[in-house]
Amino acid sequence: MSRGILVVGSLNMDMSVHMETMPAVGETVLGDGLGYQMGGKGANQACACGRLGGEVKILGCVGRDEFGSRQIESLEAAGVDASGLRQSPGLPTGTAVIYVDGNGDNSIVVIPGANRECGEQYLRERDELFQWCGIVVLQMEIPMEAVLYAARRGRELGKTVILNPAPAPDRLPDELLGLVDYLTPNETELAKLSGIAAMGQADLKRAARRLIEKGVKKVLVTLGEQGALLVDGETERLYPARQVESVDTTAAGDCFNGALATALAEGMAEDEAIRFANLAASLAVTRKGAQSSLPDREEVERLSGDNRERSA
Repeated sequence: MSRGILVVGSLNMDMSVHMETMPAVGETVLGDGLGYQMGGKGANQACACGRLGGEVKILGCVGRDEFGSRQIESLEAAGVDASGLRQSPGLPTGTAVIYVDGNGDNSIVVIPGANRECGEQYLRERDELFQWCGIVVLQMEIPMEAVLYAARRGRELGKTVILNPAPAPDRLPDELLGLVDYLTPNETELAKLSGIAAMGQADLKRAARRLIEKGVKKVLVTLGEQGALLVDGETERLYPARQVESVDTTAAGDCFNGALATALAEGMAEDEAIRFANLAASLAVTRKGAQSSLPDREEVERLSGDNRERSA
């Protein structure tokens, strides 16, 4: 299998607002700070791959504006090949407003902008990248037609398809579910997609199996400080997370997905790849921001070495 990773997804400018507690409806609270950082789930996951040593290229759309130029610079600095990006002549680069409370939990509002122009025809014109890669990584911040086409083309070419269903729609087309090798929802996304209010371990497993019945090969649920739960036709296994003090969970899921793709592309066994992704995500939550929180390969390998020593 090719070691190449193709990320097809969104690129945004993130505006992060930090506060002690989230405002209730009609309530005004004072914020602790406002920051501007590169984001978008596609860009975040591509940067995670690049910083962790993956051979990664990205497809998506930005505006012909300052935010778009800064996004390209950020991707290239992380080791991502951004030459396939489209710069929209009419729409601005996407933006996201991220509200982060004192516990590090977040709520996000996304304005798609140029991400709306990441469509099927654009992807068809860059088919050489689908042929080049071994893994296709997708999310849900671009048009559904693009997600479905990319998954379908990946399956046609025998690639591993990873779909991070965020933000989760009310439902995913059965055709799309049948094209996915790894579906990586968090608890909220799993509950929404399965129609099962996931609470305990038994509910999580039941919800994951409902999606497997619809054609997904493997469901890998990210559970924050609890780790990650893998469910497939034969396996139900929990991979505990490294315990840390969380500062900002904004890019934790993106880091996990990028690390998983990188590890699988390198030929790591599935167990090892999931543990690698857990370690990478545990570093991301200890820092503020999206792409700025993503660890590099040396940091994760240092943690991995420390864990091996403690278990020896």
